Amino acid sequence: MANRPDINYRLIIKFIGILLMLLSGFMAMSALWEIVYREDTTLPILISAFITFGTGLFLQQITRKHEHKNIGKKEGYIIVTFTWISITLFGTLPFYLSGHIPSYTNAFFETMSGFTTTGATILTDIEAMPKSLLFWRSMTHWLGGMGIIVLTLAILPVLGVGGMQLFVAEAPGTTPARLHPRITETAKRLWYIYMGLTLVLCTLLMAGNMNFFEAINHSLSTLATGGFSPKNDSLSSYSPFIQYVIILFMIIAGTNFTLHYFALKGNFHKLTNNEEFRFYLLIIGGFTIFFTATIYGFHLGNVEESFRQALFQVVAIITTTGFATTDYTQWREFMWFVLFLLMFTGGCIGSTSGGVKMVRHLLLIKNTHQEFKRLIHPMAVLPTRLDGKTIPSEIIYNFLAFFLLYVSIFMAGAAVMSTMGLSFKLSLASVASTLGNVGPALGTLGPMDSYVHIPTPGKWMLSFFMLLGRLELFTVLILLTPAFWKK
Repeated sequence: MANRPDINYRLIIKFIGILLMLLSGFMAMSALWEIVYREDTTLPILISAFITFGTGLFLQQITRKHEHKNIGKKEGYIIVTFTWISITLFGTLPFYLSGHIPSYTNAFFETMSGFTTTGATILTDIEAMPKSLLFWRSMTHWLGGMGIIVLTLAILPVLGVGGMQLFVAEAPGTTPARLHPRITETAKRLWYIYMGLTLVLCTLLMAGNMNFFEAINHSLSTLATGGFSPKNDSLSSYSPFIQYVIILFMIIAGTNFTLHYFALKGNFHKLTNNEEFRFYLLIIGGFTIFFTATIYGFHLGNVEESFRQALFQVVAIITTTGFATTDYTQWREFMWFVLFLLMFTGGCIGSTSGGVKMVRHLLLIKNTHQEFKRLIHPMAVLPTRLDGKTIPSEIIYNFLAFFLLYVSIFMAGAAVMSTMGLSFKLSLASVASTLGNVGPALGTLGPMDSYVHIPTPGKWMLSFFMLLGRLELFTVLILLTPAFWKK
């Protein structure tokens, strides 16, 4: 026992191998669009899928005799972080081998943006891309949204691994709500809801006269709160009906998926009594009123269109989806500043949204309010409560540490980006958008532009920020501490 390694590397390799084999199947699925559109990308995609599957099979085979199946905390953090890096490295292959994104840096940036559901793109003419690659691009969103690790736990329970550590590693500082005593059953139910909502949205979009290809791509991106669209102008050319449907499903995707489960079971009080959900709707409503008034007064003069543009952009940024119905970089600069602040919000915990998350903001407000009370009544016991339950002090400390670390990384990142020739505004916006997994930023990085002109070192740095934001900082950064690797 004394010689047993603290970290089970064989288990980590085995799990990543299985994930790569799973990924190759979705990759090969993208080649099916060749049947419809007669494109030249079938061979590069199938080669990419073969390389991915072969690598995964090799990793799984060299560890097949390994029987130790308990995933500890350290293995959980390593698996989650290296899974996202691994699937990004292999996910670039269809773009790179096809020659449609000839720069590996750009292909890596696009793929990392996909899997982390950021939605920032380096493509300048999206509609010129082959349909199969556009589908793969949207599929990276969909897989990254609910989490490919959750998918693996759902459809491969034969692994018999302790999956809760993987859940915790994907969302440190929070306790995921379990819908069933068995973690595999929880994962299955979450994915059933995820797939069901995707199909419902696709059906509604087609009912609004969107063709099947565009409907399935927008559905994959919306439920993942990603933002990749197969159209150059995102959703600006579609009908109001389609835009309102997308708004509704962005709000749904930004809501804790366990609340959807309870609502489907008829327990609507779980939804209506959830303080984070009410706060989420309040923030959306408040900023929508503000932008409706400003857009109406300064730009459009049409109440319904002003309301629709305001609601769409507020929801898209708060949920970190990144779609757009207008080029908001043409708005007044004080409106830019408010949009910039919204990049630091995020949807609900347990949703597919990135960002800081509403529950952290809500608890920070509650805790600040309690601190004022403690100043007046220093001897009083004043716990911070959420949904009627006392929040342990260690959770509060974790959230405060998260805020401090988030702001520190944002400021340091913006400072570094400014040394690469970016303006002050673009430096701040690029880091805020990628760290928050928002996607489109401000200025020349807005919703109708791309990140293609960012210098190569900047693209690699922003890719790292996307990963940090998707895994909520701690999961990645803990691997950089010497204490983690000590026995």
